Formats: sequence, C-alpha cells, structure tokens
Amino acid sequence: MRIVIETNVVVSALRSRTGAAFTLVSMIPSYRFITALSNPLYHEYLDVVFRPDVRPPNAADSDLLNFIDHILDHSETQRISYLWRPFLRDPNDDMLLELAVAAQAEFIVTYNVKDFVNIELFGIEAILPGDFLNVLKSL
Repeated sequence: MRIVIETNVVVSALRSRTGAAFTLVSMIPSYRFITALSNPLYHEYLDVVFRPDVRPPNAADSDLLNFIDHILDHSETQRISYLWRPFLRDPNDDMLLELAVAAQAEFIVTYNVKDFVNIELFGIEAILPGDFLNVLKSL
C-alpha cells in the first residue's frame, strides 16, 4: 500500500522519539507500505525542518538533511502532471492530495485529518499516524 506523509508528521517524528509519528518514520523502508514523495513535498519537508522554531535544539544541519534524505531515499518519487486545485481549503493540502492521487496512495497520514474533507471521492483516506499503525497491525 502507498501512503503520503504530511509534513506535520515528519516534524513530530523529528522532535519526539516517543510518538506514533516517530514509530512510523522509523519503519521506513518497510515491506508493508511505500511512501510516495514529490519534489514539492520534499522541499516543504526541508523548508519546515530547518525553521528555527521547528528544528530540535542542537540539531546539526547535516542531521536534519540526513533525516529528510533517508525518507527520500526510501520513497517512491512521483511526478505531478495535473492539478486538482482548488479542491481543499489549503493549497498545501491540495499539493498532498495531488500527490496521493498520482501515486494511487490509499492514505494521507496527517495530524490534520479534518483538513482533508471529501478526499474519499478519490479513494484516499486521511488518517492519524497512530491509526495508520493500527491498520498495519491488522494486516
């Protein structure tokens, strides 16, 4: 199964080693799911994790880059050749939906499930990291 991981989950995994986000990101690469990634989402990951108010204290630039590049190295990169915009309220969320549709992902893993209204029309479900881990356990 293919998934798209929203930036807020990546940030949560980077900042805490105790939550579902860290558990999920630590599973990459996995034989149980494939992470889909686009060039815009990769650059959003980089932009956000290098922000002074987001980056963990004492994190070296190389550590942050290695963290994001690990995700990239083990993801299926997807080109986006069409736009669904506007479909969702936030253009950044539309970027994730476009990626999920192009990659034929089943899930967008996010802490902002409420922002992905009606994406089931595309056969995609927005899901919390902990709930996605439960889906994996049930397989």
